[in-house]
Amino acid sequence: MKCPYCGFLEDRVIDSRESEDGLQIRRRRECLRCEKRFTTYEEIEKQPLIVVKKDGRREKFSREKVFNGIQKACEKRPVSIGQISLIVDEIEQELRQNFEKEVLSQDIGNIVVEKLRRIDEVAYVRFASVYRQFKDVSEFQKEVEKIRGECDGRKNKQQKD
Repeated sequence: MKCPYCGFLEDRVIDSRESEDGLQIRRRRECLRCEKRFTTYEEIEKQPLIVVKKDGRREKFSREKVFNGIQKACEKRPVSIGQISLIVDEIEQELRQNFEKEVLSQDIGNIVVEKLRRIDEVAYVRFASVYRQFKDVSEFQKEVEKIRGECDGRKNKQQKD
């Protein structure tokens, strides 16, 4: 590893630690010439995941786009940035497990909708309205009625138990 201070190519590893999620290794190194210390991170190289858009265009999967879409849907809702980050992690992991190289944008949208449905119904309806391109208020009403029906079903089941 090239020293960021003097450019020397030899160092020694002083300490190695795995990240909390187990996806990276943090290494403290010391340059053998100038003796200054620096940190490096090692992680598994991920194959690029390509998103196929509705119009057939292809672009690289972007965690940031997914994060921003979910964050916008969760604006002024009791959903923390940490929760959103976890959802994005889960989505990316699910995509990488189920799709080798390419994924349809609709598949990503469906996964996001399901994750949001579980954590915040308002954020879910907000995201679904954009993702499913609701044309008028009646489509909103249908979605809200669907949620109400599911909630009533859960309440009835809990009362029976």
